[in-house]
Amino acid sequence: MSFTEAVSSVFSKYAVFSGRAGRPEFWWFALFNVIASVILGAVDYLLFGREILGAVYGLAVLLPGLGVAVRRLHDIGRSGWWILVGIIPLVGWIVLFVWYLTPGTPGSNEYGAAPA
Repeated sequence: MSFTEAVSSVFSKYAVFSGRAGRPEFWWFALFNVIASVILGAVDYLLFGREILGAVYGLAVLLPGLGVAVRRLHDIGRSGWWILVGIIPLVGWIVLFVWYLTPGTPGSNEYGAAPA
């Protein structure tokens, strides 16, 4: 899956929390968010002196980001509720990071067919 395919796939499934998302889809979208945040941060600093566009962007990608994270957990056979482990500072973040790096289960699992 290419960068543009991944980003368009995540936005087309704006608030979809069912199904599976492969590692490329998740990580390409994460890269897109980093790039967009840096650009909007620079524009905010130059135009306004405080973060306005970045806050609006953050709200706009909240649901797609949660959706792709839940679908990524589904890909490794975990419930989407495991995303709440991220509430635990540092340890929870590390656990989620490792799970996001883990290859998905081959073939179908209880959450659907393997992502293309």
